[in-house]
Amino acid sequence: MNFTDVAVLCLGDVMLDSFIHGEIERISPEAPVPVIRTTSTREMLGGAGNVASNIAALGGRAILVGLLGADEAGNRVRIMVEERNGLEPGFVASPLRPTIRKTRFIAGRQQVVRADDESRLPLQPAEEAALRDAALTRLPEVRAVVLSDYGKGVLSPGIVAPVIEAARAAGIPVFVDPKTNDFSRYRGATCITPNLKELALASGMPVDDEAPVVAASRHVMAQADSVAILATRSEKGMILVERNGEFHSVPTRAREVFDVSGAGDTVIATLALAHASGLSLVQAMHVANAAAGVVVSKLGTATVDMEEVLRELNAQDRQAQDTTEGLVPVGRMETLVARWKAQGLTVGFTNGCFDILHPGHVSLLAYARSQCDRLIVALNTDESVVRLKGPTRPINTLESRAQVIAAVRHVDGVVAFGEDTPLELIRRLVPDVLIKGADYSIDRVVGADVVQGAGGRVVLAELVPGQSTTAIVGRMRAPTLTA
Repeated sequence: MNFTDVAVLCLGDVMLDSFIHGEIERISPEAPVPVIRTTSTREMLGGAGNVASNIAALGGRAILVGLLGADEAGNRVRIMVEERNGLEPGFVASPLRPTIRKTRFIAGRQQVVRADDESRLPLQPAEEAALRDAALTRLPEVRAVVLSDYGKGVLSPGIVAPVIEAARAAGIPVFVDPKTNDFSRYRGATCITPNLKELALASGMPVDDEAPVVAASRHVMAQADSVAILATRSEKGMILVERNGEFHSVPTRAREVFDVSGAGDTVIATLALAHASGLSLVQAMHVANAAAGVVVSKLGTATVDMEEVLRELNAQDRQAQDTTEGLVPVGRMETLVARWKAQGLTVGFTNGCFDILHPGHVSLLAYARSQCDRLIVALNTDESVVRLKGPTRPINTLESRAQVIAAVRHVDGVVAFGEDTPLELIRRLVPDVLIKGADYSIDRVVGADVVQGAGGRVVLAELVPGQSTTAIVGRMRAPTLTA
């Protein structure tokens, strides 16, 4: 997955999130409330700003459009955006309202109280026109739009409708994080991402289990004329319901949760960015689910990066498959490959005897893993090695070789094949990338036509000079010279 330079327009309620950390040492003599001795303060972009920050953290480019007041909080937001790689401002200045600021007081990793600075003044005609123009002007630059609705007034009907209409006309998907019980105001959006409470209020239906969630999602999908509804279910994961009638669920991984604030921002940012980069909505859901799993383990408004997302996907794979250590049966490997591809990951494949592991092998595996997100290594069975190398090989049994190769950090799964070539295995797994050593030419790589015919590619890895299992075995068996 590579989201570099994928641009997303983030339109909505921009906020400044302030976190004041301290320690509670006593109760105030003035009132029965705790006294916090402050120790540190940090500020982050919140609301639509947090969506944009998550996009930038994942390597994308976010154009942030929203209202800012003529105040110190607004200046802080502008500075943060200007100083952050991957963020571009599209702000509209308002002389009528303050910049939305949420101040959270935290003691012992526990939020004690929150103070909000905001205006309840309805969006004024001049502000609405300026916001609409700012969004439509930047629309040709992006590959997705996120409407981040926190119910603070920026996403009025006079902005939502024309932006969705213009995006649809340009073939640009629109993702909505809703804050209203009437999803029809987001009519025409590609995907709306309610949590269970929002879904229940919007549909007027129960959402206590998978089947009711699917039914409620289909109900609000019809109201909104959307392509899909992604219902986020907290510790139960997510359900994606599509207009074609299909639905897909993904569980979350059990982990310690410190703070769910901002998790919805991470979900919609990752979902939009992944889909804009070419992944299907189902694949993008898997990536968004992993990102959400990471962010809830952090305190306060937070972002995730691609390395964290990939680590979480790895952990989910281990949990779902129990283990991938040692030799994996071909049937289970087919399931793994299908799962990886559903997550939007590219699957690589290389093969060999790997009888005695040496630096040449490690170099090949490292290069192979650099060409994909998941790497499968196919080993010749012992009988196959005998036919290829002669009766004195292999030195190590298939089980031993599989355990060693599976322990190499570049490898994500090991399978075996008993034929002289892995052609039948390649036909079953259909990897995205086929990797062989540079002592081959692409036209001589077994399975190249299968992979290329499916839209994949074949790459050749440079070999480390002087590294050969045959040479090592020869040295082991050579007579020792004594004086």
